[in-house]
Amino acid sequence: MGKKLNQRSAVITEGPSRAPARAMLKAMGLTDADIQKPQIGIANTWIETTPCNFHLRRLSEKIKQGVRDAGGTPIEFNTIAISDGITMGTEGMKTSLISREVVADSIELVSRGHYFDGVIAISGCDKTIPGTVMALARLNVPSLMIYGGSIDPGQHKSCDITIQDVFEAVGSHAAKKITDKEFKEIEDKACPGPGSCGGQFTANTMSTAFEIMGMSPMGFNMIPAMDPEKDHACYESGKMIMELIKKNVTPSQIITKKSIENAIAAVCMTGGSTNSVLHLLAIAHTAGVSLSIDDFDKISAKTPLLGDLKPGGTYVANDLY
Repeated sequence: MGKKLNQRSAVITEGPSRAPARAMLKAMGLTDADIQKPQIGIANTWIETTPCNFHLRRLSEKIKQGVRDAGGTPIEFNTIAISDGITMGTEGMKTSLISREVVADSIELVSRGHYFDGVIAISGCDKTIPGTVMALARLNVPSLMIYGGSIDPGQHKSCDITIQDVFEAVGSHAAKKITDKEFKEIEDKACPGPGSCGGQFTANTMSTAFEIMGMSPMGFNMIPAMDPEKDHACYESGKMIMELIKKNVTPSQIITKKSIENAIAAVCMTGGSTNSVLHLLAIAHTAGVSLSIDDFDKISAKTPLLGDLKPGGTYVANDLY
């Protein structure tokens, strides 16, 4: 007989004494068959405060369908997100890094409390990405982090533009180098729809790092937010979590010194955000891996810059796809 795949959730769902729990699960539409299957927590960071996470409900539906088709029962829950891009320059920005810990704590608490057999976390903006992975490292159950994807670039004077160009336009407008009309045009066209900021800023940097580390399926994170292929990738990730449960692949097997070093190299190679230092140090600490800022120095010294990506380069994140 093979391994029982609902070993954790059986604490909640099996035996005469758990009848009250089953009754409450049935109140939400679950059947006896659903309750007997592995319970997969879908930790969604969807929120209407930022375009980075605005589309994640769409993706969660695809993930849940993949889980169902692979023999699991998805149970979705939500957590918070703070937009760095929107709060920047205000007192609100002080809440941003703190939100990473709240994201991690809330996902850990719900997943521990409800004994999920596996967890898929869907993230978008800067602090939700490391926050979700910190939670998965603490839980150490089969899990994946799926990134919502980068925003499509806007167009201005036949050139790709991103939110970076709006910030720069603020200075240009103040210096009277551009007109009010052009300033407004850049503002209106820079962000044409949902997705994370379009350069190799913190969100795209961390999504790259975690893909190379192994906490996200290879090739999934770089798919743009609104590309139809993103839906298919999310569906496949729902199926993939069931395979991880069968094989008992956990974050402690994935988040190692070597995989973190690979992630650091990926950050350096793509000209990624220096915020990766504080986030990868936090991930390493959570996973019990020895890592210091000196490791970043050693790896960066021998890693060439290969990506000509914004904000320091020419191209937008979606050009990698």
